Amino acid sequence: MKKTMFSAGAKVLPALLLSAATLGLPAVSGLAPVHAAPAAVAGLPDFTDLIDRVGPAVVNIRTTERIKQRENPMGDDEMQEFFRRFFGGQMPQIPRGQTPRGRRAPGEEVQRGVGSGFITSADGYVLTNAHVVDGADEVYVTLTDKREFKAKVLGADARTDVALLKIEGGKLPFLTIGDSSKIRVGEWVIAIGSPFNLESTVTAGIISAKSRDTGDYLPLIQSDVAVNPGNSGGPLINMRGEVIGINSQIATLSGGYNGISFAVPIDEAMRVSEQLKKTGKVTRGRIGVQISELNKEVAESLGLKNNKGAEVSQVEAGGPAEKAGIRAGDIILKFDGKDIEKWSDLSRVVGGTAVGSNATVTLWRKGAMVDLKVLVAEADADKPAKGGAERGDAKKPKAESPANALGFKVSDLSAAQKKELDGHGGVVVDATEGTAAAAGLRQGDILLQLNNTEIVDAKQFNALVAKLDKNKPQVVLVRRGEQSQFISLKPATK
Repeated sequence: MKKTMFSAGAKVLPALLLSAATLGLPAVSGLAPVHAAPAAVAGLPDFTDLIDRVGPAVVNIRTTERIKQRENPMGDDEMQEFFRRFFGGQMPQIPRGQTPRGRRAPGEEVQRGVGSGFITSADGYVLTNAHVVDGADEVYVTLTDKREFKAKVLGADARTDVALLKIEGGKLPFLTIGDSSKIRVGEWVIAIGSPFNLESTVTAGIISAKSRDTGDYLPLIQSDVAVNPGNSGGPLINMRGEVIGINSQIATLSGGYNGISFAVPIDEAMRVSEQLKKTGKVTRGRIGVQISELNKEVAESLGLKNNKGAEVSQVEAGGPAEKAGIRAGDIILKFDGKDIEKWSDLSRVVGGTAVGSNATVTLWRKGAMVDLKVLVAEADADKPAKGGAERGDAKKPKAESPANALGFKVSDLSAAQKKELDGHGGVVVDATEGTAAAAGLRQGDILLQLNNTEIVDAKQFNALVAKLDKNKPQVVLVRRGEQSQFISLKPATK
């Protein structure tokens, strides 16, 4: 079970007072009536029938590994000589085929871990977490009726933490797949699994949040259902008996239940499992950009109404994005018709786009919307981004003029720098002071854009800065090495 760090608490609710009429007793004259509790809090759900119906399809997953053959770095003769010289005797003789007490024989199966899972079809497809079966040599699936099957791992996807298994059986109990896009915060859910190897354990709670961004590839479902190590891979089930998620992570300080658990949405898990069933792997799209979060100050300075979208900080040379005309500093607002609400949404949307398809990218550039067509490539072919040794460290003539209102002393780009930028304009920073220095900008940085205006040369840049509103933050697009990023600066008022 994956862990994060949080804690939880509890409080005692006061007892509920009921009127005599509510209890079926005659009212006593002269006494003020006690108001009954509203119907909304009249009772709690009964899970018994639900558990009877779905419990048989939830399985225990046991993984094992085989002891590897360990070769003796010294031969038998050398080992005997070693014992004679340093211990004054001979190495104990062990009959061939036996192992010393306490040691495992090569090839022997030993238990590796325990988790949970659930059957999704009568012919034996089983879903669980990828981390439950990671590194296992053998996987065993045990049903509630104590039948045990050796499972075949058809595939596992670490990015979504989903694995698909297959057991050979017919007319097996299975769960109904729900729709995780329709879940509501506050609705009741249950989890069934094997926490601490306690099989068929049922816990209940409510959905605390949906689309919780924890930094993983997917936004997860958050609930307060008690989930502990061993629950990994088990189902999160709604009151209709439908699976809406796969329990995957817990937030904890102690390693145990703290009231915060996370589940992989079943919609995405099923998309992954279909690919695992067909090919044994998951194929994702890519366009070859590195992105960062767009903050509110930068968004306002660029003329955007809010900070939705993803800021392009680097474009891979020769990649799909570069071929489509996407540049560092562009703000991607939509991809293939889907809004990019948070910057982290872009990688998920692109990853879910069919490889080889032409997608429309809607971006914000220099104060205007631009639509570009990009050919989506396969993520497996992704080349690692270049480290980008910092350039511009060569000696440059010192600027004689004073720094401008943003704290920059700049000069025109060299011919080599212009070539590196594919002919685009810009200026190179010779020195910084004041607000620019405080923001961490330094000699050798290249300034590409001021607010929504592309920088052409040093004369034009200084003229633009001179006309800025000194009471408003301004943004510059800064390139350092192969990375570009918008930086918000407050002009000096002197």
